[in-house]
Amino acid sequence: MREGHILAIDQGTTSSRAMIFDQSGHCVARAQQEFRQIYPRDGWVEHDPEEIWKSVLAVCRDALQQAERIGIQVIGIGITTQRETTIIWERKTGKPLYNAIVWQDRRTAEYCAELKRSGHEAKVAKKTGLLLDPYFSGTKLNWILGHVEGARAKAEKGDLAFGTIDSFLLWRLTGGKVHATDATNASRTLLFNIHEQKWDESLLELFNIPAALLPEVKDCVADYGTTDARVFGRAIPIGGIAGDQQAAAIGQACIEPGMIKSTYGTGCFVLMNTGEKAFRSQNRLLTTVAYRIAGKTSYAIEGSIFVAGAAIQWLRDGLELIGSAGEVEGLAQGLESNRGVYLVPAFTGLGAPHWDPDARGAIFGLTRDTGIAEIARATLESVGYQTYDLMEAMKRDSQTGSLSLRVDGGMVTNNWFLQFLANILDISVERPRVIETTALGAAYLAGVQFGLFTSLADIKKHWQGDALFTPRLAPSARKELLRGWEKAISRVLEAEN
Repeated sequence: MREGHILAIDQGTTSSRAMIFDQSGHCVARAQQEFRQIYPRDGWVEHDPEEIWKSVLAVCRDALQQAERIGIQVIGIGITTQRETTIIWERKTGKPLYNAIVWQDRRTAEYCAELKRSGHEAKVAKKTGLLLDPYFSGTKLNWILGHVEGARAKAEKGDLAFGTIDSFLLWRLTGGKVHATDATNASRTLLFNIHEQKWDESLLELFNIPAALLPEVKDCVADYGTTDARVFGRAIPIGGIAGDQQAAAIGQACIEPGMIKSTYGTGCFVLMNTGEKAFRSQNRLLTTVAYRIAGKTSYAIEGSIFVAGAAIQWLRDGLELIGSAGEVEGLAQGLESNRGVYLVPAFTGLGAPHWDPDARGAIFGLTRDTGIAEIARATLESVGYQTYDLMEAMKRDSQTGSLSLRVDGGMVTNNWFLQFLANILDISVERPRVIETTALGAAYLAGVQFGLFTSLADIKKHWQGDALFTPRLAPSARKELLRGWEKAISRVLEAEN
C-alpha cells in the first residue's frame, strides 16, 4: 500500500462539503457551504445547479489551500452526492436546461399514480428494486423533457446529457470530458436494471427517455478521469463515486451481510447489507446497489425517511422557535415526558414504509400548556419513531432482529436523541468516532483505486466507536409511546383517504 491523502467531495441536500482524509480516516482539512433551497410550489423542491457548482468549487479550493499550508497534497478525489436529484444540461455548453429537481420533490406524484393504475409497478420493482414514487429520478427526468420547450427534440438528437448530481459534478470537474455515474446512483433512477447492471430498454420506453441522454455506468471504484487543470490549478485524478447513503455505509464499514447503518442528515436512511443477494422486500422497502467493485455487486435493502434533520431546520428557519439546531437537545432533556405531543413531519409526503406522496405534516396533542420545548422534543422523537417503523419492516423482511445499529450524520451529536433512539428501538446504538462517514466512505473508495487500501475489507480495522447507547426504558413506557405514534401516523394517512 502507498501513502497519501484523499479529497472527498460531499455534495448534500442543503450544503456542499470538502474534506481531506489521511489513510487512517483522520480529517486534516474541511470546508462547508450552504446553498439555497427553492420551493416554487407546494411539494416542489429545486436547487440551482450553478449554485451547487460554485459551492463545490469554493469548499474544495478552501480545503486544498488548508492542506497545502500544512504541507499536504492530495493524490486523488472521491465523490459522494445527494441521490435522485435530477439535472439535464447541454453537452455543447454545459449549461443546465432547468433547475435541479431535488429528491424530495413531489411534482410527479400523479404521473406515478397513473403508472401504478396501469399496472406497471410490479415490473418496475422487479427490475429496479424501487417503487413508483416521485422520489426517484426517472419521473423527474420525464417531467423536464415534457415541460421545457424543445427539450425532448434536443435529447433525441443527442444534444443533452442527464445526470444525478455526481454526473453533473464529474462533467464540470473534467471539463466536459467524462459523462459517467456509478452503479449506486444509477440504481436510484428507475431506469437501471440492478440484476443485469445496465440501463433497461423497456424502462426507458415506459418513461419515454431517450438513451442518448444517459451516462456510462462504472464501478464505485474506477478511473473517472482527471480534473481539468484550470479547476484546481493542477489535474487531480478522480477514483471513486457513490451515492451518499451507500458511501455512509462504506464509511461505517457495513460491508458484511446483516450489518445496518442509519444516517441522520436532511432525511434519514437505513441500509442493511444483504451481500450478493438482491433481497426483495415484502414490506415496501427498497432493494438497491450497496456498491459495485471489480465488477462484483453487493446489494442492500433500504428504508428512506424524507424528513429528519430538515425538521430541526424547520424549527429554526420556518417557525423560528430556536436560534440554532443545538438548542433542541437541551429543550428535550428539560422535560420529563413528551406530554402527549406528537409531530408527523410529512412535509413532502411520507417515505418508507408508507410511501404516501400526498401526506402532509401534523402536530397532535397540543394544549394551552404546550410550548417550544414540547414541540422541539416531539420533532426529535418523530425521527426515532420513523426509524422504528423502518427497523420493524427490516426485521419482518430478514426474519432476524438486529442487536445494534451504527448511526452517523449531523443529528448524532445529540446524545438525548441517540438515547431515545436506543430506547424506542430496544437495541444498542453505536456512534463512530468519525461521524462524517459519507465523506469518509467516498475517500475510502478513492483510496482503494489509488492503492491506499487493498480492498474494502481493509477499511474495517479503521472503524472506531465513540459512544454506545443501550436501552433504558421500561417496556410498558415504550409501548405507550409507540401507541401514541401509531395513532398520530394513522390520522395523517387517513386524512389523505
